[in-house]
Amino acid sequence: MPYICPKCERELVSEHQSHYCAKVSLDDLFKGKSDELLLLFDKLLAEVADWPDVLVGTTPNCITFVHRQTFFVIRPMQKQLDLKFYSTKPIEMPHLVKTIAVAGRYQNSIRLSSTNELRPQLFGWIRESYELL
Repeated sequence: MPYICPKCERELVSEHQSHYCAKVSLDDLFKGKSDELLLLFDKLLAEVADWPDVLVGTTPNCITFVHRQTFFVIRPMQKQLDLKFYSTKPIEMPHLVKTIAVAGRYQNSIRLSSTNELRPQLFGWIRESYELL
């Protein structure tokens, strides 16, 4: 059962989980962003939020998805969404910004600006990150 921080009302895995304690709404994160970015986020959220035991939280800069640990992060930028997730091996994708080896796994960052750029393979990688952490 998730713990809800009494100060920021963020859902956490446990009472002692470290987190950025500040109330931030999704509306604040998407203020001034295009409708296309919001639609892109909605499609990602609709897929990932229904997975078992996923907690979705907001910080002043991003939206976090936690299952035991943070496995997926979406950071709204001016014209793109920056997506961060983990894998067991480096990935190759046209929108890949960087891949960094971290603690026996790879942290991948990609940037998308349109729902047309969503591919089933991306959801597979995000699911791998969910299962990995």
